Amino acid sequence: MKKDIKNRKDIEKLVDAFYEKVKTDTVIGYLFNDVAQVNWNNHLPKMYDFWENILFHNGNYNGNPMVVHQELHKKSTMTQQHFQHWITLFKTTVDELFSGVKAEEIKDRAFNIANALMEKTLYAN
Repeated sequence: MKKDIKNRKDIEKLVDAFYEKVKTDTVIGYLFNDVAQVNWNNHLPKMYDFWENILFHNGNYNGNPMVVHQELHKKSTMTQQHFQHWITLFKTTVDELFSGVKAEEIKDRAFNIANALMEKTLYAN
């Protein structure tokens, strides 16, 4: 039986597994690898902080994902499909690794965050 997400170590496991998929994904991988040219050694700890803050409200994260996504969109047009695919990959990864209240919460939060980013990135004037 899968356990729930309980701490930062679990967040790290989830984030690492998710981005391993993203790196080779045919739909969104190029946005990370070719367009943003993500430095994974810098990006992953930021994502650990981001998701740990989202789930456990520890205040560790310092950043502005809205600006980052808007800048990326200027470099290479993103679509609703990109955001929906990101959500699918994220939820699939959670379901493969975890089960429980926090696992459901992180999926719900990811869905809401991705949709807010999509709205502000794709449809903002």
